[in-house]
Amino acid sequence: MTGAFSGPGRANQGLPKVPTPPSGWPIGSYDTYQEAHRAVQHLATSEFPVEEVTIVGVDLMLVERVIGRLSWPKVLGTGALSGAWFGLFVGLLLGLFNQQQASFAPILVGLVAGVVFGTVFAAVGFATARGRGGREITSATQLVAGRYDVLAQPRNAERGRDLLAKLAMGPGGGIG
Repeated sequence: MTGAFSGPGRANQGLPKVPTPPSGWPIGSYDTYQEAHRAVQHLATSEFPVEEVTIVGVDLMLVERVIGRLSWPKVLGTGALSGAWFGLFVGLLLGLFNQQQASFAPILVGLVAGVVFGTVFAAVGFATARGRGGREITSATQLVAGRYDVLAQPRNAERGRDLLAKLAMGPGGGIG
């Protein structure tokens, strides 16, 4: 699978440089991305030119799944933990460039300062946002599609539909 960081000379040479609507004819429609991906895998194993295939998410939805409530202990604990990591990092850097004898003092100072500042910043942020439409819940956001269409260029669309129909018919692949 290629992505935004694929190097030169890879499969993304034919991709447009700017966002462009997909082209092609629908050859299959699936409820989940995994089903659409499996269909494209089937086309690939059937010697279909998959370079001409596009999976398109249709009816996009932004879904926010509520994980729980924010409370003072959670906010302060998370702030202290993130501050501790940052403070530990700064302390390690200070310790590396310490010209005196090897000492754990810079690491300890960085860790303690990170915990204090992380806790204070988290508390101030939570207190100012609370009660004024601020966030009192934790959640995770996903972009999902209602369905996933597989498109192919017109010159190969009929063959692609036939191959996917055989996949849908089961292990035997239909009459054969």
